[in-house]
Amino acid sequence: MKLIGLLILAYLLGAIPNGVWVGKTFFHTDIRQSGSGNIGTTNTYRVLGPYAGTIVMVLDIAKGTVATLLPTWGHVTTILGTATPLLFGLMAILGHTFSVFDRFKGGKAVATSAGMLLAYNPIMFVIAAGLWVSLIYWTSMVSLASMIAFSLITLISLAFQDWYLTGIALVLTVFVFYRHRANIARIKAGTESMVPFGHGYHKRAH
Repeated sequence: MKLIGLLILAYLLGAIPNGVWVGKTFFHTDIRQSGSGNIGTTNTYRVLGPYAGTIVMVLDIAKGTVATLLPTWGHVTTILGTATPLLFGLMAILGHTFSVFDRFKGGKAVATSAGMLLAYNPIMFVIAAGLWVSLIYWTSMVSLASMIAFSLITLISLAFQDWYLTGIALVLTVFVFYRHRANIARIKAGTESMVPFGHGYHKRAH
């Protein structure tokens, strides 16, 4: 019962629609009605600005981290052994993408997945964050940077022979590509939104 209760709690943590709640509470704006309509960090930046976007990013990372740490704090183990936290992290990601508080809609799982990685393997999180930031600067596209970063983390975890993380990273990579299918179409058409800095932005501007 304790395991089931904590798994439900992990899902509910992940299901908190931070972008929606921050937008409505402090900006009287429903970000689902503007920009891309997504509830995640990127659309929050686009609609509400960098301050709100940073807050939502930190909160979305935090809910993935807290959920992943629940079995450690609650002294819960499963047949997965040391990989048990990843199960809880996945529940948070499931909550984030299919939120009970948002009619089972949600974000694209990038920040919450990063939060899971932070709790499970901090060094890998630092690598992933460095890759993501570098890729954003090079491409000027958060969507493209996220898809490439997920792919690279899958390969890196494979190289380190962390089979559980590799398997989950592969599944999440496929899922992230699927959730970004509209972005992929815009990237191919050369119309994808860019952040106002970086190599890609300046290349398009000139």
